Amino acid sequence: MKVNPMQYFRDLSVSAIVSGFVVVLVGFTSTGAIVFQAAQALGATQAQVSSWMWALGLGMGIASILPSLYFKKPVLAAWSTPGAALIATSSGITMPEAVGAFVICAILIIVAGASGWFETLMNRIPMAIASAMLAGVLLRFGMEAFSSIKSAPLLVLPMIAAHLIGRRYWPRYAVLGVLVVGCAIAVATNALKWDLVTVEWATPVWVTPQWSVAATIGLAVPLFLVTMASQNMPGVAVMRAAGYNTPISPVIATTGAVNLVFAPFGAFALNLAAITAAICMSKEAHDDPEKRYTAAVMGGVFYCLIGLFGAIVAGLFAAFPRELVIVLAGLALINTIGSGLATAMKEETDREAAMITFLITASGVTLLGIGSAFWGLVGGLIALIVLRRRG
Repeated sequence: MKVNPMQYFRDLSVSAIVSGFVVVLVGFTSTGAIVFQAAQALGATQAQVSSWMWALGLGMGIASILPSLYFKKPVLAAWSTPGAALIATSSGITMPEAVGAFVICAILIIVAGASGWFETLMNRIPMAIASAMLAGVLLRFGMEAFSSIKSAPLLVLPMIAAHLIGRRYWPRYAVLGVLVVGCAIAVATNALKWDLVTVEWATPVWVTPQWSVAATIGLAVPLFLVTMASQNMPGVAVMRAAGYNTPISPVIATTGAVNLVFAPFGAFALNLAAITAAICMSKEAHDDPEKRYTAAVMGGVFYCLIGLFGAIVAGLFAAFPRELVIVLAGLALINTIGSGLATAMKEETDREAAMITFLITASGVTLLGIGSAFWGLVGGLIALIVLRRRG
């Protein structure tokens, strides 16, 4: 279903714009350092690092805007955080070989989407398990929002108060109120690091791909596997848990195609977002679930700005105090965490398996380079099979 520009602007709200900004703020500040480490591990020059941010910013933006507008459902892309960590720990691979691996990974993602096997797999996952995994993924953000009181009470406590007052009197703009209060306190206490803001444009740098057996086996295939297992699976689960039946195959294929275009410039792996996508799918983004796609589009717009303005926007995000970002994300996700747990615990027959999924996911355990969201899903499905047979 296509959306014309006038309809989009009619659907757009201030809360959706704020949610889009929060999405980018949280996504960039929480894992941006890993991307820089990944680029440096391959011997990237400063110009190439800037190119990576250009490619990733535009790639995530386009991969968010196009499907969100076409399907009128919130679809948010992100870079592969475990993929960046995998690259950062790689050794003996040159930059051209790594770019060749990025291209192969993108092609594999396109095949996974176009063939339909990934969507078929995801449609078989019970809602209780998907919702439990969602709650487990987001739990850390909710807990850190309140544990931040210890390190910055003068910043965090007023933000929490602003959230409660906002939810009581103007629920659509509660997140905006929290952001305004946090920024005001940060300015008043000189906590904003303005020295990190530099005026500099990002310039794309082409790296001609080189293919090697070592890079294909050691980087391309593992990059594809961790991206699909640790990122795309939770991303789809978040959609399903939020009640969106977005066609997965074309979305995954689109993400892979955009990835392929930007891979020579540093876009190592693009995928569906999970944690930040939940912000776009929450009540804080828009009261009407049918109009929350506007928040994902705005997230894509802000990601494109990161790509175009590069170091300027990166510096602005880096200037925010860490606690401000953590609290903003945690408070924005409270309702989503609660809804996920409520759905997971709804059916008594699936409750124990859902709890196992939730606990494994929330534990943060990593095995074989794959994150806890995947293992929570695996553990919950195994428990579901065993317990249902026992019943």
